[in-house]
Amino acid sequence: MPRSDSQVLYTPAQRVRRDATAWTLVQGVLAPVQFLIFGISLYLVVRSLQTAEHTDWALSSVVLKTVVLYTIMITGAIWEKVVFDCYLFAPAFFWEDVVSMIVMALHTAYVWVWWQGQWSATDQLLLALAAYGSYAINAAQYIRKLRMARLQKPSIPSLPDTGAQAST
Repeated sequence: MPRSDSQVLYTPAQRVRRDATAWTLVQGVLAPVQFLIFGISLYLVVRSLQTAEHTDWALSSVVLKTVVLYTIMITGAIWEKVVFDCYLFAPAFFWEDVVSMIVMALHTAYVWVWWQGQWSATDQLLLALAAYGSYAINAAQYIRKLRMARLQKPSIPSLPDTGAQAST
C-alpha cells in the first residue's frame, strides 16, 4: 500500500540498511550519469528533429540511455530489496516505481521500434521524446524523495536522564 507524505520515508532499521549497503552508492553514481546521458541525448534528439542532421547519433543515444536506464532499474530493485525487503513497489517508493514501469515500457518500445527499423527516424525520435517526458517526471519524483530523505531526521531513541552532566 502506498505511503502518504505525512509518514516517514525510512524506519530507523531501513535507514541503517540504506546507509550500509553499497547499492546506495551505486544508485548515487548511476543517477547523475543517467541524467547526463539523458541531457546529451535530449539535445541530440531535439537538434535532429529541427535540422535532420546527425540522426544516427540521436537514435543511438536513446539506445545508450535505455541501457543505462535498465542498469539503474535493476540495481535500484536490488537496493529496494536490501532496504525494504521487496524488489519493487515498497510503500515508500510505490508511485515512483509505478511511473518507472511506464518509463521502462516507453524506452523498451523505443528500442523495439529502433531494432525493427520500420518506423521513420522522425517517428522514432518522437517516441523517444515521449519516453524522455515520462523519465523527466520520474526523475522529479526521485529528486523529491531524495529531498524528503535528507529532511527526515533520524529517529534516535531518547536516553534516560541520569542527571549527570557530560564531560568534555
